[in-house]
Amino acid sequence: MAWDWEKLNRQHQQGGGVPPQMDDIVNQLKKFKPPGGSLLIIVVIAALVIGYSVFFTIESGSVGVVQRFGKFVRIAQPGPNFKLPFGIEKINKVRQDRIYKEEFGFQSERSESGGRYASAQDTASISLMLTGDLNVAVVPWIVQYKIKDPYNYLFKVKDANGLLRDLSESSMRLVVGDRSINEVISKRDEIAVEAQRVLQDELDAAETGIKVVTVEMKKTNVPTPVQSSFNEVNQATQEKEKMIYQAREDYNKAIPAAKGEAERTIKAAEGYALNRINRAKGDAARFKDQYSEYVKAKDVTKRRLYLESMEELLPKISRKFVVDADQKNVLPLLNLGNIGGESK
Repeated sequence: MAWDWEKLNRQHQQGGGVPPQMDDIVNQLKKFKPPGGSLLIIVVIAALVIGYSVFFTIESGSVGVVQRFGKFVRIAQPGPNFKLPFGIEKINKVRQDRIYKEEFGFQSERSESGGRYASAQDTASISLMLTGDLNVAVVPWIVQYKIKDPYNYLFKVKDANGLLRDLSESSMRLVVGDRSINEVISKRDEIAVEAQRVLQDELDAAETGIKVVTVEMKKTNVPTPVQSSFNEVNQATQEKEKMIYQAREDYNKAIPAAKGEAERTIKAAEGYALNRINRAKGDAARFKDQYSEYVKAKDVTKRRLYLESMEELLPKISRKFVVDADQKNVLPLLNLGNIGGESK
């Protein structure tokens, strides 16, 4: 029986423009019977159900993990795909282009993947770490990761996200435990790179199918109750380093100057010794020459030496007296000190 739309329109016009009511539409549906009976309806519904259960679409950046009766069968790539209907094969869609985030040691807006903290006490216990020099540091950090192997992520590990959180915490404690408190505070980038490397090695060994994109270190510090003491220790350490630098500076100034002075004194002594040796050698050579001349002519050489000595000696004597060497008695002396009215 066809739809009696003319009757509905007439009722609509007679009712003053009131649209057809739901009851009228339901009654018309009950009276409607397609050609071929209910068999065609069943066939159409079955085709729709089969088509809906057979065909599926994977979005770009994702893959579909196909399971047949719970057993892994294949990986469906992005685009239209098909599977066996009626629940024989099931699809788990895994996004590989999405970056997930886990936060450790601090509270912020909770990420979709969930952070590892349930209370402020839990957050504090995660962030407290023992350093290599037996100090306690507050170390918050973030791990960002992607799913690189959907099969390993879904089937090799029961709780991949929970294992990621446990391995991330153990890796960070391992890296922090090898460094001093000053390195933990000042070298966060270096610690983040090392922690990422250690964490990725552990995740690969566990076959989690997770790839760590980055490890970001937040501001590290010491616990609040010991902050003032730590600042005093740092200040004392800085003063110590300052005094050491000043002492080294004074040392670098004094030692080269002393070495230079010692070198100068040594060189002067060596020069003086060389001068004395050369002069002694010269005097010896001159004496030998004089002696050889003396041997040749003793009287002449003796007189010449006497005259040269007197020539050198007399100008240095202020008063001079000449005495006859052969005179036995006292005679007046010849005063040569005032000759020419000048004192010699």
